[in-house]
Amino acid sequence: MKRLMTYAEIEQAFTILRDQEAEPKGELNHANAYTLVVAVALSAQTTDKGVNRATEELFKIADTPEKMLALGEEGLIEHIKTIGLYRNKAKNIIKLSQRIIDEFGGVVPSSREALISLPGVGRKTANVVLNMWWGIPAQAVDTHIFRLGNRSGLCPGKDVDKVERAIEDRIPAEFQQHAHHWMILHGRYICLARKPRCADCVIADLCQFEDKTS
Repeated sequence: MKRLMTYAEIEQAFTILRDQEAEPKGELNHANAYTLVVAVALSAQTTDKGVNRATEELFKIADTPEKMLALGEEGLIEHIKTIGLYRNKAKNIIKLSQRIIDEFGGVVPSSREALISLPGVGRKTANVVLNMWWGIPAQAVDTHIFRLGNRSGLCPGKDVDKVERAIEDRIPAEFQQHAHHWMILHGRYICLARKPRCADCVIADLCQFEDKTS
C-alpha cells in the first residue's frame, strides 16, 4: 500500500505551494456571486477557458437572475451553445435564477444546503461559491484534486466525498482557505493525468507517486 504523506510533509508541501502563489485565484471569470454560480454550473465537463469565452458577452447583459430570466432560455442558449450539455445547463440556469428570486429575494444564498437546493448546483459547485465568494474554507473536489490527492498520498479517498473529508482532516488549518485552488492549479498544469510533469513539480520530493516521470 502506498505510504501517505505525513503531517510534516503535507505542511511542507503547502508551504512550498503558498510560496509560489500566496493568493491563488479561480480561473472562471465572474462579476458577482450570481455570475459565479452560473459560471461554475456551466463548467461541468467543460474547460474554464471555454466557459469564459461563452460568458464574456453573456455577463455583460445578464449578470443578475432578473436579467437572465429576461434573456430567456433560447437567448441564453445562443451564448452558451459552444459548451457541452448546453441545453440542459440552460434549463437549469433559468430554473435556478427563478428559484433565487422566489426563495432568496434575488440574492445568492450563503449556505451549502441552500445552494445545493438550486437546480444544477451540486456539492462541488456550492463549495466553489462558498470558498471563492463567501470566504468559507470549503473544498471543491474536481478531477484534478481527486487525481492529485490519491496519486501523491496527500489526501486520498475512493470518491470525491472521501477526498474532500481527507483535505479537511489532513491539511493544516492555515492552508484550508486556498487548499483546493493550489491543488486544482497544480493538477491542471503539473500533475497531468497522462503525462505528469514530475520534473517541473515543486513538491516531487514529497510526493508518493511511484511512477514519476523524468
